[in-house]
Amino acid sequence: MEHSQWWRHVVFLFFGIWVPSCFAQMASTVHPSPTPTAKSPEYLKFRLAGHPRKHNEGRIEVFYKGEWGTICDDDFSLANAHVLCRQLGFVSATGWAHSAKYGKGTGKIWLDNVQCSGSERSISVCKSRGWGSSDCTHDEDAGVICKDERLPGFVDSNIIEVQMDERHVEEVRLRPVVSSKRLPVIEGVVEVKYKDRWAQICDNGWTPKNSRVVCGMMGFPHERKVNKNFYKQEAKAKAITKASSKSKPGNSATAKRLYADRQKNYFLVHSVACLGTEIHLAACPLEFNHVNATESCPGGMPAVVSCVPGPEYAQNRAMKKKLKSSSTVRLKGGAKPGEGRVEVLKGNEWGTVCDDRWNMQSASVVCRELGYGSAKEALTGARMGQGIGPIYMNEVQCTGHERSLWNCRYKNITAEDCKHTEDAAVRCNVPYMGFEKTVRITGGRTRYEGRVEVLRTSTNGTQHWGLICGEGWGTSEAMVVCRQLGLGYSNHGMQETWYWDGSNVTNMVMSGVKCTGDELALSQCQQHKTVTCQKTAARFAAGVICSETASDLVLNASLVQQTAYIEDRPLHMLYCAAEEDCLSKSAAKVNWPYGHRRLLRFSSQIHNIGRADFRPKAGRHSWVWHACHGHYHSMDIFTHYDLLSVNGTKVAEGHKASFCLEDSDCQEGVSKRYECANFGEQGITVGCWDLYRHDIDCQWIDITDVKPGNYIMQVVINPNFEVSESDYTNNAMKCNCKYDGHRIWFHNCHTGDAFSEEAERKFEKYPGQLNNEIS
Repeated sequence: MEHSQWWRHVVFLFFGIWVPSCFAQMASTVHPSPTPTAKSPEYLKFRLAGHPRKHNEGRIEVFYKGEWGTICDDDFSLANAHVLCRQLGFVSATGWAHSAKYGKGTGKIWLDNVQCSGSERSISVCKSRGWGSSDCTHDEDAGVICKDERLPGFVDSNIIEVQMDERHVEEVRLRPVVSSKRLPVIEGVVEVKYKDRWAQICDNGWTPKNSRVVCGMMGFPHERKVNKNFYKQEAKAKAITKASSKSKPGNSATAKRLYADRQKNYFLVHSVACLGTEIHLAACPLEFNHVNATESCPGGMPAVVSCVPGPEYAQNRAMKKKLKSSSTVRLKGGAKPGEGRVEVLKGNEWGTVCDDRWNMQSASVVCRELGYGSAKEALTGARMGQGIGPIYMNEVQCTGHERSLWNCRYKNITAEDCKHTEDAAVRCNVPYMGFEKTVRITGGRTRYEGRVEVLRTSTNGTQHWGLICGEGWGTSEAMVVCRQLGLGYSNHGMQETWYWDGSNVTNMVMSGVKCTGDELALSQCQQHKTVTCQKTAARFAAGVICSETASDLVLNASLVQQTAYIEDRPLHMLYCAAEEDCLSKSAAKVNWPYGHRRLLRFSSQIHNIGRADFRPKAGRHSWVWHACHGHYHSMDIFTHYDLLSVNGTKVAEGHKASFCLEDSDCQEGVSKRYECANFGEQGITVGCWDLYRHDIDCQWIDITDVKPGNYIMQVVINPNFEVSESDYTNNAMKCNCKYDGHRIWFHNCHTGDAFSEEAERKFEKYPGQLNNEIS
């Protein structure tokens, strides 16, 4: 059998699922697989269908013996849904649906009275009435709702093919030999899990390409050469005695451990032949030992792999500095390290990548370029939120060997090719750091909320859990906790918690925590060396509410630039604005109602391009009625309008006291949900925007006292991080402006992270305004 056909019959992904679509790019260069014969294992295909539904939910349909069919909901359970969702490439199920919720299917009803325990690798091994035996109608078609997180190696495809009852590799790990406590593990013996048992791989014929695949799975971008002499010498029994007499005691212990491990080797795989572009070791041609897996590896030893960590995970500062380089690719909008919307830099401006033909090979190139491992998922359909600005690349086709995404083949975008609803994203394999073991949240109604507790080690070496002082605790600190626990984004950071005290933890062990929001763990944030907390009762401990999705607000910079103008407005028309403190302080000293104020006016159009609605933090009971505007305001501080000197000093500011949030308009196919009138619900829906027109009250900066000159106009949305967002770096907008005393010109308006660092340095000579006080 040809090599290309042979490996397709032994490639199985995590949990034993065969997914040819993951390797469609690779398969396109080889001969197609033969059609299964009567002697071949049965093939199944699974898909989600029906309406209305999302990409991770729908009517479950099975392709068996050349025909699509459904599954009856009799005896259906969440355990069944878990098995089916894993076969569809999702990590688990969150629910299921009965009575044809997603519409009635057609064709056969393949399975009925299905009863799974939840741990099965295929629905075919669960108890049922048998294939094609059913007393149901399509009014009873079952549906599943899967958790929106893919298993490693699955592309974002709706049809998953499964080959049943074949040998497969379930899991891969690096078992450290020299030091088992330091994380991440960058070197060790390669072990594969098969039938709930860990086994080694014989290193005969082991190549750097094999190591590259393993390192990619472990979250590392590159492999490096292993000192085999060390392992071979130290593993020999005779060498142990010599080493113990000539070497340090630590080396003797290592040698003994190596020798002991060698006696227990369980060799399952005796040959691996990776190309180096695979995203999982199971995708490489493997030769299993069919006789006696415990037999020795002739002339060899267990395969050992050593990996090069990316800059974020380097173990010393010198290595971090050496590895870190300016990249022309970045990830935006992700909750966890190594995930996000793919953005590329071209001509000093960042833009996105269209998802046409987006696959695992291209995603892996992005991940490795950024210092992570191979791709875990190649996401389509703006699953990490929509970008702004240009879309630079379409139909990207990488081989997997490229050092940069720009080295891959791609097409330039034309106006009708793509929209930002098609922005590509990735989830990368990242090194395991064990951060989640040092923090927990307790007492909440769900696992996404509760009081934050951290694990501390006493001077005598004992470990205990303790609380964090809630003073100064906010959204940025909560973001780090949610990331550390893998719970997504932070919805709220609470300074007081009224959760049930189920853990009996009462001592404050951490205070003064200050995070930027980018840290991987709370231990990387600033904190007091000695615990200092004025309120030590347990209810004043810090708490969090996490969410799997978040909003993402961004200002339409071009509209600000197009609508900016100066108006000299008579004082007799500004009484209402004066009551709301929308004028500068000097307005109180003039002779009302005579004279005027000079106002810099512009429109603000604030888009929600995230994956959750933007809702005010305050409840309806605390909204403030504004008689001048005729509606309630839900946020006291939503946007800052500032005019800055070229060195960053604030010379004037907008005094818009509060805001009412509503959907002014939406993208095609998206309906408005929020309005200010009639005490309606307030917020900004995903795909909608809130427009503050230039001609409404307080939509201005009072520049009556500003002298002619060059300035920087700055608008910051959600400046206090009061409401959770997936990305705060795009909340600021800046413009160059020239004021001659009579007219004003805006140019070069852009969001804060739209340009390269070099372009930003040319734009301004200061790092950005850091406070909200006028100098």
